[in-house]
Amino acid sequence: MSFNITVHPSNHQFIAKEGQTILDAALEAGIILPYSCKSGSCGSCKGKVLSGTIEQSPAVSQVVSEEEKEQGLTLFCQASATSDLEIESREIRMASDIQVRKMPVRVIEMEKVADDVMVLKLQMPAAEPFRYYAGQYVEFILKDGRRRSYSMASAPNGNEPVELHIRHMPGGVFTDHVFGTGATQMKVREILRAEGPLGSFFLREDSDKPIVFIVSGTGFAPVKAMMEALIEKGITRPVTLYWGGRRPKDLYMSELVKQWEQQLPFFTFVPVISDALPEDNWRGRTGFVHKAIVEDFPDLSSHQVYACGAPIMVSSARKEFVANCSLPESEFYADSFTSEADTAMQEAAKA
Repeated sequence: MSFNITVHPSNHQFIAKEGQTILDAALEAGIILPYSCKSGSCGSCKGKVLSGTIEQSPAVSQVVSEEEKEQGLTLFCQASATSDLEIESREIRMASDIQVRKMPVRVIEMEKVADDVMVLKLQMPAAEPFRYYAGQYVEFILKDGRRRSYSMASAPNGNEPVELHIRHMPGGVFTDHVFGTGATQMKVREILRAEGPLGSFFLREDSDKPIVFIVSGTGFAPVKAMMEALIEKGITRPVTLYWGGRRPKDLYMSELVKQWEQQLPFFTFVPVISDALPEDNWRGRTGFVHKAIVEDFPDLSSHQVYACGAPIMVSSARKEFVANCSLPESEFYADSFTSEADTAMQEAAKA
């Protein structure tokens, strides 16, 4: 069984198979609705069902309130059609030369920059340049068919190697392989199978609004790519980067960010630490990273916010900034880094 879905205001139409998420069906038809994590954490794919009926997973409740559900709002990555639908959603226009494809990639460099963070550099196929927007991600396709997603941490640059930041999640099949703590050890020159570029979390260059980046952990990776793109293109919009971690060592590339602050008059760096130990001698900002932004920017009505990292940080920032800082929800762009454990919990909730 299949269902016809019409997107407003574009009036584009596509077909969804029974049980297929609305987002997956749209992407399959070449219609790019906003999306990033595909796990129901980031809220990027929130949209409205104007008519028809859907089935949605419990994960929707993490981002969509009961009041919003009554208004027809849902997460298209967590909802499937049970009748023909009319929905309301923005659509993302990609450059014609940015095409999602599956490809072999070669690991050409591995550098451990923290106890639990590995920087990988990948050589992409030489036959055709790998084009993407700064902020997008790739998925590795594992031998058993499972997938793991990682954001590009380097700005698009033709056939240059692509940088990724991998955080070790003990027990995770892929990250144990990367860090050599499981049955196998990743080695330089290893070939991986990947698909990309994916996601609609990328810098909106058609705006001149000041930018606030809020990241936790390796959520810094796509922001690094965006900053490199800004610098390369000579964009000088005011930028403030808030990077949250438990301890100072979690901000694993803070020296690079401090260099940006010294060299770029439009850029400000605010590190925020939540659980510093006495031996850290931390004298900077403390607490939750999103709370620091609320203190510094009580009015975000004329800003764009890009949030990336742990799902709880992203959802807390979205709620706080929209409710209390006058940020238009349409100017909150997010990607949640969902771990294997998070995914397992969501699958259990669906069962």
